[in-house]
Amino acid sequence: MFIYIKYGYGRIILAVLSFMTMRSYPFLTAFLYGTSGFLDALDGHLARTYNQSSRFGAMLDQLTDRCTFMALLMCLSVFYPSWTFFFQMVAIIDIASHWLHLHATDLTGKTSHKSSDNPILNLYYTSKPTLFFMCLGNEAFFGLLYLLNFWSGPTFLSISILKIFAVLLFPIAAIKSGISIVHLITASQTVAEHDAKTHR
Repeated sequence: MFIYIKYGYGRIILAVLSFMTMRSYPFLTAFLYGTSGFLDALDGHLARTYNQSSRFGAMLDQLTDRCTFMALLMCLSVFYPSWTFFFQMVAIIDIASHWLHLHATDLTGKTSHKSSDNPILNLYYTSKPTLFFMCLGNEAFFGLLYLLNFWSGPTFLSISILKIFAVLLFPIAAIKSGISIVHLITASQTVAEHDAKTHR
């Protein structure tokens, strides 16, 4: 548990600090937010390596992920008001799918929320490169939107390179939301099946 306290809670502190700086200090925010994300990956790796994984740790990890991402989306809604509906839908899909997925995991007595019979979710969770690529691409897309509010970055043929990367990363963010919808559907089916069994 010491490892989780050291890195997991440190990650939360850094995330909260990034919320405080998000409106006015983009590069400090990027450092704090990015370091928080790095500690997330490090925390999970160390917990598995030293056999310190726990239900509390998994729940807190998911909760921190969702809250951190929601804070970024809230800020982006302020920076890009015409895209508020887009950010709202991303937030709703993300929160609803992960909450129901965790609830379904608890109901079925599974020890990990990363186990699924759905082939898409199974690939997403069991293939570390896939999970890393999707999560990093999603965070990078929204992170670039955040930075672009303050700084257009270097240009190539008079086009912002940051904007080019944002456009290239958008499909990854869209697919990530699509996977969240799959989460939502499969978890809903699991909960409905559980209800049907308990009411027989």
